[in-house]
Amino acid sequence: MQTGIKGFDELFEKGMGIPNGKAVLVEGGPGSGKTVFCLATTNKLCKRGRKCLYMSFEESEDQLVDHMETFGWNAKEYVKKGLLRISRFDAIDISRSIEALLSAAKKELLIDIEPMFFPDDFEPDFVVIDSLTSIASAFSGEESRFRIYMEQLFRYLEKNKITNFLIREVSSPSHVGTTFKEQGEAVSFLSDGIVIIYNVIYDSGERASAIEILKMRGASFKKRIVEMKIMNKKGVEVNPNKILKKSRKSNFSLT
Repeated sequence: MQTGIKGFDELFEKGMGIPNGKAVLVEGGPGSGKTVFCLATTNKLCKRGRKCLYMSFEESEDQLVDHMETFGWNAKEYVKKGLLRISRFDAIDISRSIEALLSAAKKELLIDIEPMFFPDDFEPDFVVIDSLTSIASAFSGEESRFRIYMEQLFRYLEKNKITNFLIREVSSPSHVGTTFKEQGEAVSFLSDGIVIIYNVIYDSGERASAIEILKMRGASFKKRIVEMKIMNKKGVEVNPNKILKKSRKSNFSLT
């Protein structure tokens, strides 16, 4: 699946993009551009006639539509045409529903999460879950319940061959971590791919964004951290040839 984001697909061999049906973790710090990256991909796919479901556990539909419109993306038109569905969920309600389902199933590991998420009248080609951080917080102290829920969610998406992005906020982006206490970090091992978006600090003190494909099953890609720009009316652009290196101040700089 080509994201359509300028420069990003070129990080893959022959510009093929993300293999269809894969679950991709999009992680980064606050304000790094995770949501914008996912919305930009959603915009490009809707333009190509693909159906996209954006599952928000934080912002409302109106907020996300307005966010897209500020970049000149025709979110309202996509919604009207039935190409885009933005649904807001309450993570606490999800947690309680999972407990009820497990109780009804006498703690069996297989539960049916489909009715909790996916509308009968909308079959998406692409799904964004924003964010795993919010979901994990709602399961605080219930690691096993969270793991069951995530395993079933991944299984459903895989079974239906739905390519999906799962946003996770971390203070220091890294693939390292296996514990639930790091706001759902264990899903790193369930995901097929990991894309990291960085807040970069230049020696001058100025900030910028950078992006890296850390992992992608079934695809060959360039292993490098490269420049990413977020621009008004243009959206997201990646420069696959502008690579980061360590600076004198032990931050990153672009070259």
